[in-house]
Amino acid sequence: MAQEHYQTAPQDRIPLVKKLIYGTGAFVNNLLAAAIGGMTIVLNLGLGMNPALVGLLGALPRLTDAITDPLMGYISDNTKSKWGRRRPYIFWGAIAAGFIFALLWQLPEGQSESYYFWFFLTGSFIFYLAYTVFATPWVALGYELTPDYHERTRLMAVQNFMGQMAYLIAPWFLFFMQLEWFGGMVNGAGWLAIIIAAFTIFVGVLPAIFLKEVHRKRPPPQRTETGDNNKSQFEEFPTGIKGFFAGFVATIKFKPFLYLCAATFLVFNGFMLVSSFQFYVIIYYVFGGDQELGAQYAGWAGTLSAIATFCVIFIVSWMSSKIGKRNTFYVAIGISVVGYGLKWLCYSPATPWLLLLPTPLMAFGLGGLFTLMGSMIADVCDMDELETKQRREGMFGSIYWWVVKLGMAAAIAIGGFLLNATGFDVALEGNQSEQTIFLMRLFDVLIPMFASLLAIWAVSRYPITEQKAHEIRLQLEASRSG
Repeated sequence: MAQEHYQTAPQDRIPLVKKLIYGTGAFVNNLLAAAIGGMTIVLNLGLGMNPALVGLLGALPRLTDAITDPLMGYISDNTKSKWGRRRPYIFWGAIAAGFIFALLWQLPEGQSESYYFWFFLTGSFIFYLAYTVFATPWVALGYELTPDYHERTRLMAVQNFMGQMAYLIAPWFLFFMQLEWFGGMVNGAGWLAIIIAAFTIFVGVLPAIFLKEVHRKRPPPQRTETGDNNKSQFEEFPTGIKGFFAGFVATIKFKPFLYLCAATFLVFNGFMLVSSFQFYVIIYYVFGGDQELGAQYAGWAGTLSAIATFCVIFIVSWMSSKIGKRNTFYVAIGISVVGYGLKWLCYSPATPWLLLLPTPLMAFGLGGLFTLMGSMIADVCDMDELETKQRREGMFGSIYWWVVKLGMAAAIAIGGFLLNATGFDVALEGNQSEQTIFLMRLFDVLIPMFASLLAIWAVSRYPITEQKAHEIRLQLEASRSG
């Protein structure tokens, strides 16, 4: 039976300029994330801080995201103001995040390691709080800008495209900080932070100023049915602290959402888990330990991956409008699995240039994932409202991205243990054992392939097709007008 296809109504379309404005939030969001991570090298190279302490500075503040992200999502979901639920937080959050980021990098020279550690740790906690105030409502805003199944994917494609641009700029941060006229890397970091902060403030507020929230008439508050003997007693959905925990529990128990979180965790972190292995395989297998030549080819592979990802975003968006989001996910992740498998053949010492061939195929993994997932979570928010009579875009978005961040931290940590398990010894340089090389190649290929196949299984359990989404929308509109 052919899948029924629904055309996007004119009133459900988002003008391109508004899609681009929403996408500026993605650029700012990714720019801050890339900067806070990439610039911390200054603490080691510029100030001489122990690398272990630098690692702690990157990890410890993110632990608070487990609380602050969902809490901000709940606050945003339940805010009532004449400016809407999201826009005030996006506006003031962008300003606060930019201002605090600039101050964070004004590091006085000549202080002790302990001083720098506590100065940066305290500042990071405050920065991430402001960052959450901006980012969580911005994510939630995207879920509610249009009720249309396909227009949501087009919106997420544009914002993903613009967000990827931040990762083209970020690799140049170290070069910028080392420019001679700054008189040192620490001063260079301070000036770079001011530039990034100004950009964050002036660009980050644009979604709050120019995008209008869709004000739909909300149905009566959710009521919980209790009692026996076919007698019903109803209680209003709780508010305040009880409401936060009730909403949190309801969100993490909602199965369609859990399938999307599981798929994202598997695809993204399957990739992240062995992301460093690719460089080791290129350097120590393909080029026999030649770090300079290996780094050169790895750089070209990274550039090709970025270009391919830009193309993939729009291929996936177009494909989704033809065959639906779930089927598109199967195709995109399936192509990436083929790409991972080809690494076993194409990473060859005899023909090094072949290592570039799998790259465009692997780009379908992350490029497709983050184009489709935002759109699918918006559909989940509709299904959740139908069942609970609550709109929880903020809660869903915050928990989803917290799962991504948590998984990324775990993947980076576990990746180090995996490398040790191969028997790799940096002192051997290009003379690694055959078993070490074999295990590095095996992990590099099989882990992301297996994780991606599990993700396809998880999404196969996801129930919202285009037909189902259309039915949910009709029921919601009927309940809101009742």
